[in-house]
Amino acid sequence: MPDIGWNTLEEVMAAVRLIAQQEVMPRFLNVAFARKDDGTMFTEADLASQEGLKRVLPTIIDAPVLGEEMTEAEQEALWESGKDGLWCVDPIDGTTNFVHGLPLFAISVAYLRHGRPVLGVIYNPCADEMFCALQGHGAYMNGNRLPLKPHSPPMSEAVAGVELKWLPGKLPARLMTVSPYGSQRNLGASTLDWCWVAAGRFDVILHGGQRLWDYAAGSLILLEAGGRLGSIHHPDFWQDNIWRRSAVAALNPVLFEQWQGWVQFNK
Repeated sequence: MPDIGWNTLEEVMAAVRLIAQQEVMPRFLNVAFARKDDGTMFTEADLASQEGLKRVLPTIIDAPVLGEEMTEAEQEALWESGKDGLWCVDPIDGTTNFVHGLPLFAISVAYLRHGRPVLGVIYNPCADEMFCALQGHGAYMNGNRLPLKPHSPPMSEAVAGVELKWLPGKLPARLMTVSPYGSQRNLGASTLDWCWVAAGRFDVILHGGQRLWDYAAGSLILLEAGGRLGSIHHPDFWQDNIWRRSAVAALNPVLFEQWQGWVQFNK
């Protein structure tokens, strides 16, 4: 089993930055798109980024690479065969933003062992913000330890990153009428939601159904920043559905308990 340390993390960050420079940013504002069977967008840039990551990541740690732009059958087979070590990548998270010229998208890479992330990198090339974490060693943005600022407002003043689309039951209506927080945002890029709550830009986040590549790196970054996470359906985040996992999270532990309690009561 390979040793994973800072040198490995540095190699991954360098690879992600290079792929962003070579494959992603030259196509920003200049790329056509198509739609997958589930209605989500993909572009030539998504495919080029994924191919680049598939080439370089196994040279850093020799393990298979599971990517968003693969078929479900390929993803499930890789998940089953990669218990001892698996790369999980989102070549461009926030493709709709990318296509429309919104500078909120990211490349996400995680290395997992036994289904849990031990290394995570998320890079927003437009802002040149590189978020990273190594299990047991903290989380960082451009070398600065996360969170970027101490911030623990009361729930009534909290800024929430909320994606309404996949929320079950009466939760969407309750959030629109009696939400407990002060202000709501939706970036359109789940990986950045994790980074922003880890940084202290968001206070809480809520998503009804993230895919593996949406949460693999981000969940580790939040945990290593000192945050807490759960799901709508299970007290233990890791017991929710692997392929469509809900996320209830906060940086501040007290705020997390309040947020998780409100979500459970109102779902």
